[in-house]
Amino acid sequence: MTQQIDLAGASGARYRYSPLDENRFLPPAGANYVIAELTEEGPKVVYAGETDNLASQTWRSDLEKARRKYSDATVLTRLNVTRAVREAERADLIEHYHPPLNG
Repeated sequence: MTQQIDLAGASGARYRYSPLDENRFLPPAGANYVIAELTEEGPKVVYAGETDNLASQTWRSDLEKARRKYSDATVLTRLNVTRAVREAERADLIEHYHPPLNG
């Protein structure tokens, strides 16, 4: 069973993410993704993004950039088809975690 990780937004909403298996088939669906280092204290979010198509792997360049500074960074995903919902969730996470790679 895949480990699931709950992330909180600034609004107090909780979002359930799953670690991405880079070697597995990825659905061509909209998704939010978070790049984080997983520590015993919990995830250290370094970037939050969203994509219209998880299978297109647009997240890969963000992951490569993150790993230059955070070598243990991994991708966590949450399928979310509606663009407006993805964008609101991403903004909520950025407001809470202030990921350094989001500027």
